[in-house]
Amino acid sequence: MPVIDSYQQGTPSWADLTTRDQAGAKAFYQSVFGWSYEDNPVGDGIYYTMARLDGHDVAAISPMPDGRPPQMPATWNTYLTVDNVDATVEKVAQAGGSVMAPPFNVMDSGRMAVIADSTGAAVSLWQANDHIGATVKDEPGSLTWNECFTDDIETAAKFYDEVLGTSHSSADIGAQEPYTTLDVDGQGVAGFFFKDPEAHGRMPNMWLVYFASADIDDTVARITEADGKVLNGPFDTPFGQVIVAQDPEGAVFQVIQPTPR
Repeated sequence: MPVIDSYQQGTPSWADLTTRDQAGAKAFYQSVFGWSYEDNPVGDGIYYTMARLDGHDVAAISPMPDGRPPQMPATWNTYLTVDNVDATVEKVAQAGGSVMAPPFNVMDSGRMAVIADSTGAAVSLWQANDHIGATVKDEPGSLTWNECFTDDIETAAKFYDEVLGTSHSSADIGAQEPYTTLDVDGQGVAGFFFKDPEAHGRMPNMWLVYFASADIDDTVARITEADGKVLNGPFDTPFGQVIVAQDPEGAVFQVIQPTPR
């Protein structure tokens, strides 16, 4: 299990779940992915829970902040690593995005901000200090991919290129349409998925998280047994078998059993 010790700017490095039922979420994802936990106090009776596989950080579960509207669903959040969060945020408005939460320190772990890109998809920016993000990826039960789900891929891709200094490219992957990736040093680190207004209805533009599975059928069974839902799949993609799932509080996430390379 290779251990990660750093991320380049523009690379997805972390994901956390914001939920109203932190205890229930912990039980659900432990059943599905085999996570263990460490509760870190961040306030009076408030904990930021680190999820671990074999002692390595893979994700986190946090309570819904006060003041959020009751209709707001539980959500998985994507974090992109940046070298300097303050300097990066200065580029957001000029590139057509907006700043939802200006830069702030997260104790000694790092410094972050929350932005919306030029198509409205929210994403967090992470400047690491003591906490780099996930120390294990691409293993069963860990984060393996992130996608910007947007109704305007080219506009979104240009936004990240301008703000993060990344590039983007499209390639024929044997599917109906070419696949666009966000690239760092010529390597795809995240993807873009087209939000079809007819097929996806009122779903907002957003970032999606994918977790790896060694056996997608077993993962489907675990999700169902833990009172989650499989919304779509399993279905075949050029990268492997995928499901779209929802936890008991409504947070949507994807799971993929990758095609052997």
